[in-house]
Amino acid sequence: MVFSSIPFLFFFLPLCLILYYMVPFKVKNYVLLLFSLVFYAWGEPIYILLMLFETLSDYTLGRLMHKAGDNTGLRRLCLALSVIIDLSVLGFFKYADFLIESLNAALGTAITPFGLGLPIGISFFTFQTMSYTIDLYKREVKVEKNYFYYLTYVSMFPQLIAGPIVRFSTVNEELHDRKIDFEGFIQGGLRFLQGLFKKVLLANTIGSLWEVIKAGAFASAGELSVVSAWLGAICFTLQLYFDFSAYSDMAIGMGRMLGFHYLENFNYPLSAVSVTDFWRRWHISLSTWFRDYVYIPLGGNRHGELKQLRNMFVVWFLTGLWHGAAWNFILWGLFYGVLLALEKNVWGRFLKKLPAFLQHLYAMFIYVTGFIIFVFDDMGQLGHYLGIMFGMSGAPLFNADFIWYLRNNLILLILGCMISFPVYPWLRGKIRSVAKGNGRAGLSEMITRETFITIIRSSFYIILFFLTTAYLVNDTYNPFLYFRF
Repeated sequence: MVFSSIPFLFFFLPLCLILYYMVPFKVKNYVLLLFSLVFYAWGEPIYILLMLFETLSDYTLGRLMHKAGDNTGLRRLCLALSVIIDLSVLGFFKYADFLIESLNAALGTAITPFGLGLPIGISFFTFQTMSYTIDLYKREVKVEKNYFYYLTYVSMFPQLIAGPIVRFSTVNEELHDRKIDFEGFIQGGLRFLQGLFKKVLLANTIGSLWEVIKAGAFASAGELSVVSAWLGAICFTLQLYFDFSAYSDMAIGMGRMLGFHYLENFNYPLSAVSVTDFWRRWHISLSTWFRDYVYIPLGGNRHGELKQLRNMFVVWFLTGLWHGAAWNFILWGLFYGVLLALEKNVWGRFLKKLPAFLQHLYAMFIYVTGFIIFVFDDMGQLGHYLGIMFGMSGAPLFNADFIWYLRNNLILLILGCMISFPVYPWLRGKIRSVAKGNGRAGLSEMITRETFITIIRSSFYIILFFLTTAYLVNDTYNPFLYFRF
């Protein structure tokens, strides 16, 4: 069940919210837990046992770690067991077949892969459970004594499947005492709708164009031009951004409706002026997780330049591997590791002296190219598409296909590019400023200018919601790209 589906929007979420708001506070976590388990079991009726196993083991080891007090050896043992169990489960289900297939290809063996399906969201909830025991070991959080509350933290359906990665320290107090009011419900609902519109009206429609262009790259008849290949790469970049940031918006919005305050996961990353800036803005919860639990414990930048480079490459190798069990993800991670190292040690100072437009263009060239590495897990297809993009496959620079793509999608692409930059906050601020300074006297006698803005905004949201619903009813292309991770 995905957030942008008719069953979720019109049945699951309304029923959950009605029951959640009806029951007293001491029962709310159990209502949320019940709906979260149903949500996960909807798509993973077997693998829900896996999540229960991980949460029970980490909860138990956390309690033992707490009872160990100042016994450092026992605390380290509990932490080690927790990390080993979590990584073993993640490694077996996500990487075992990849390792077997790689060994077969390298050694000529014929080991039979397990053929196991990937549990949905395993990379996200495994990192959450690990963050709890690690922070507990460092005494940065208090032990959770109620297993069902801990299970609620891990399994909360808003962020269970595709993040953001919510650390226990972010919500541990709100698990026991949080403010649930109408204002929070409205704010959360509007944030959820923003994500829904981005997902359905932008990610899905731009993604459809990307599928057409990608198919053209491998069609037997006709050739994809270089500029069309770049247009396709931009389309996938926009699709992935709107898909994932929309999911984060919806998760943050639903969390707010339930009384939880999740941290932001995106900050207009496509407006970045460098690779470093891009990764400060993209998938913030993952970047900070690797920084705090891998990069800094390895020594960060505290032990010289060579060790810092080593630490960076370890982090980016693991970042790539975290995204998927395929060589293109490892290549994608190392691609960014190399570029970040070069940016930090070679051309970073020169880059900062360039005009802002050129800095944006530089960053855009890198992340658009990077997402093509990201999207093709078939290395032959990856090489073919990159060959077209960089004019190494004999493809024409330009032909009529590019005109056809633009003619049918130009307004959509312009809108997508505008919304991927911080144009909306700027425009909203301008509208509020004008409304406050130049409101008509006749209108202000009837309603306040702020109310007028609210009415206009609400009407706009209602129209978009009807358009979104119509799209979902009539269209079957509705993937969530990060479900595969």
